[in-house]
Amino acid sequence: MKTLSLTSEITQAGSSVGLVYMFNLIVGTGALTMPKAFATAGWLVSLVLLVFLGFMSFVTTTFVIEAMAAANAQLRWKRMENLKEEEDDDSSTASDSDVLIRDNYERAEKRPILSVQKRGSPNPFEITDRVEMGQMASMFFNKVGVNLFYFCIIVYLYGDLAIYAAAVPFSLMQVTCSAAGNDSCGVEADTKYNDTDRCWGPLRRVDAYRIYLAIFTLLLGPFTFFDVQKTKYLQILTSLMRWIAFAVMIVLALVRIGHGQGEGHPPLADFSGVRNLFGVCVYSFMCQHSLPSLITPVSSKRHLTRLVFLDYVLILAFYGLLSFTAIFCFRGDSLMDMYTLNFARCDVVRLAAVRFFLGLFPVFTISTNFPIIAVTLRNNWKTLFHREGGTYPWVVDRVVFPTITLVPPVLVAFCTHDLESLVGITGAYAGTGIQYVIPAFLVYHCRRDTQLAFGCGVSNKHRSPFRHTFWVGFVLLWAFSCFIFVTANIVLSETKL
Repeated sequence: MKTLSLTSEITQAGSSVGLVYMFNLIVGTGALTMPKAFATAGWLVSLVLLVFLGFMSFVTTTFVIEAMAAANAQLRWKRMENLKEEEDDDSSTASDSDVLIRDNYERAEKRPILSVQKRGSPNPFEITDRVEMGQMASMFFNKVGVNLFYFCIIVYLYGDLAIYAAAVPFSLMQVTCSAAGNDSCGVEADTKYNDTDRCWGPLRRVDAYRIYLAIFTLLLGPFTFFDVQKTKYLQILTSLMRWIAFAVMIVLALVRIGHGQGEGHPPLADFSGVRNLFGVCVYSFMCQHSLPSLITPVSSKRHLTRLVFLDYVLILAFYGLLSFTAIFCFRGDSLMDMYTLNFARCDVVRLAAVRFFLGLFPVFTISTNFPIIAVTLRNNWKTLFHREGGTYPWVVDRVVFPTITLVPPVLVAFCTHDLESLVGITGAYAGTGIQYVIPAFLVYHCRRDTQLAFGCGVSNKHRSPFRHTFWVGFVLLWAFSCFIFVTANIVLSETKL
């Protein structure tokens, strides 16, 4: 998953800056597992599915933006109604000029600082208030719908934490262990490792993995019991490291291919790998849950849909470049779950510093995100069980919620380090709910509520280009079909085993 912290600290931004933030949010850990998924499913099937899933993610992103605009309109309407009630109840009558001044002042306070100021009344659907998905769910869904929303978010965040908890120890194990003992070159070209192979003396590789997992949990787990704040500059640093690593991997792969050293001969299509590819692609396009933090601070939202479309085109191009250079540079059976580990080989990278930087790159970036995601999950648990006017006992608030947040993903990581499967399952199930189901229901209910509140003559300026009800039904049908396909594929695979 992509970090939520950087977006929460964005103040005001131009459209181009917002474009960069969105690109940076979407491209994250999932991209590192995409090359192996491409090699497993075949390059043609992978390309077609990647483009189609990118298009579907763009559709639901426009759904969320439309729902944000409708939520802003409702909040603005409620503020006006409350203001009228206060004026009616107030015994002292205010002059018309005083009301106008107060209304203009409140409107200016709600508007982004860098927004273009226009004369006349603002459009009621202007996105000025940051309305998170949880708040939108409370506005447009009934109680059951709200609970299902939080359940989906919680399952997705658990999957995120399990992926993070497994990726860091796995990377450390791969870099520091080899079948023969201590080998500074890391992964050799034709070496296949098993968890039972020796790492250091009597210790097996799986033992080293679990030792690293224990250290990771002891170092980062306590942050779950506190609040994580002021991480903006840390996130900028890790983002810079991520882009340096991506650029280095693409360049190294292109150089090897250019020198005729490419080992990859990917198949055209292999439908047995589609299940994991689907989950990885859904996971890699995930941004819907963070859109309110990204979109609201953008100063000029006049061409918002075009900017989002441009972002998706650039992301598709980047994912294609990264994956295609990988599958033609390395043999399919030698591609690692974490793509960076393929560059921990002496025959690929001669410079030891670069080998260790790429091999340990997930350790640095993921370690900074783990506490943030953990605190987000803990807060979602609190929101799910919160009752109006009630407070939690200290033990429940400070011990129980952090514990149920931390323990399950660590247990999953203890049992498996199959990152491709973890990403695939998280994306295929919880990811499908967040990326397809929730946005479709949000836009359907927000359109209905907007029509009831404002009438048929009022048009949402941020309405999705996919405004026909057909698209809502198509997204839900696609989500249901994917759920059935992935589940059937898992059952059939397990039956064969």
